Amino acid sequence: MSDWPEPVRRVADHLREVAAESRIEEFPALTLTAEDAARAIGCDLAQIVKSLVFECDGKPVLVMIPGDRRADSAKVAAAVPCEKAKIAGPDAVRAATGFEPGAVAPFPLPGISTILVDEELLVHEVVWTGAGSHHHVAAFVPTDLVRLARARTVDAVAEDA
Repeated sequence: MSDWPEPVRRVADHLREVAAESRIEEFPALTLTAEDAARAIGCDLAQIVKSLVFECDGKPVLVMIPGDRRADSAKVAAAVPCEKAKIAGPDAVRAATGFEPGAVAPFPLPGISTILVDEELLVHEVVWTGAGSHHHVAAFVPTDLVRLARARTVDAVAEDA
């Protein structure tokens, strides 16, 4: 673990501090997209957690959805609630999370107070999130992910996705 990049160590330290049951794995191949991660791990695309940062009336909100789905900004806005929800740009993602886009871990996130998780993620035995780099992912039981992230379960995916 000492060779891990600082953001990955930050995630690992947080998981250790809260005594979370999880494991972080490192892959030689990039896990930049949900498809890349599913291929590297050897799991279903739906088990990959896309951690998306939305700007909701100017405030960052983390929304976790299955890797095979698209987020619905209107559903996100209704769940927050806010007037308008839009996907944050790369600089806003870095500022709010401390992680690079495509490597966002669901914690620790000192700049984000609202975290939503789509209910479809709860049907799996294990889901995989970003863990701070494009080569690291973390495995969680979905209910543990919700608890550790202090997330609220919502319907956040587009119907046509």
